[in-house]
Amino acid sequence: MLHHISFPVADLAKAGAFYDAALAALGYRRVFEDATAIGYGIEDGKDMFCLKFRPGSAAPGPGFHLAFTAPSRDAVDHFHSAALAVGGADNGAPGLRPHYGAHYYAAFLVDPDGHQIEAVINNGIQPWA
Repeated sequence: MLHHISFPVADLAKAGAFYDAALAALGYRRVFEDATAIGYGIEDGKDMFCLKFRPGSAAPGPGFHLAFTAPSRDAVDHFHSAALAVGGADNGAPGLRPHYGAHYYAAFLVDPDGHQIEAVINNGIQPWA
């Protein structure tokens, strides 16, 4: 459904260090960067997630979060620990979330700008199915 999404950030270097660590654990990498933006994805020049330098910006309020697909439970664990090591805040340790489904394994973080993010593997089973 979604083609890409962008987050406004107040400090591009700090946000970039955070997402470099968090997203590398999930198999994503920087696919472009310039003085005002860093894009992440799989193929060069084709970002799916972008950080945009916007001084004075604020993260969306309660109810908004972005979930990244993880290839494995180990990747979810690494996403969480790697992001905590570079300034992320814990918002839910890695583990099963049976209220979303029997195989829903996720970790939740808050990035340095206050955006709430998640990494999840659900073994192909959708919680709404």
